Amino acid sequence: MRLPVYKVDAFASRVFAGNPAAVMPLESWLPDATLQAIAAENNLSETAYVVREGERWRLRWFTPGIEVALCGHATLATALVMRDKLNLWRGKIAFETKSGTLVVAEDGARLALDFPAQPPKAVAAPPGLDAALGATPVEVLQEIDLVCVLEHARQVRALKPDIRALARIDARGIIVTAPGDDCDFVSRFFAPRVGVDEDPVTGSAHCKLIPYWSKRLGKPELFARQVSARGGELWCVDRGERVTIAGQGVMFLEGTIEL
Repeated sequence: MRLPVYKVDAFASRVFAGNPAAVMPLESWLPDATLQAIAAENNLSETAYVVREGERWRLRWFTPGIEVALCGHATLATALVMRDKLNLWRGKIAFETKSGTLVVAEDGARLALDFPAQPPKAVAAPPGLDAALGATPVEVLQEIDLVCVLEHARQVRALKPDIRALARIDARGIIVTAPGDDCDFVSRFFAPRVGVDEDPVTGSAHCKLIPYWSKRLGKPELFARQVSARGGELWCVDRGERVTIAGQGVMFLEGTIEL
């Protein structure tokens, strides 16, 4: 069996930046164990699978360890492949997912994701968090992932967390964020519990970050940077129950997988 595979650097305007995602358009669904094994073999933070179901497109995302309910960069990557390689849409496309219908639309040179807002709520810092991060947050919030707020962008950039200790924190992932020095806010995202020590650019994390920073800064439109080693840029809008997360993507690889 030969299956097409593409690799896209998402939330980036050049290769070797942003977050690489594998995209695999399939004619029909393979067994979940096979989908998970391919994602583990790809060894990227996400592998996206898309299948046509009648008049709709079904989209699923797998880390090397588990299937996840929401992923931003691999959604952007899938839309780019369907537009630029498969010629399957013009201007806008809707995907059916475990997080409902997600729409991707052209926004100039960018692709804009219409995602659910997931505003985090203040919580007590779990035991061991400061030591695992190597920093003490001024605020800790949670909505699926922990959101740890630091005072300065330079602290986020300089962070060298203990990944094994982070994996013992009771949260799917750990988002670390601070006010930006050349943008509205910065962030990094660590998710060793699902097989991703550090994700280069995380669209789903911004479902939490956009409501938080929009309220704190008093404005709906925000420009964000994820300050991982690869780095990424995200143009964001707080729309109440929904958020817009926009960015660019660059095709890096086109090939086939043999099973």
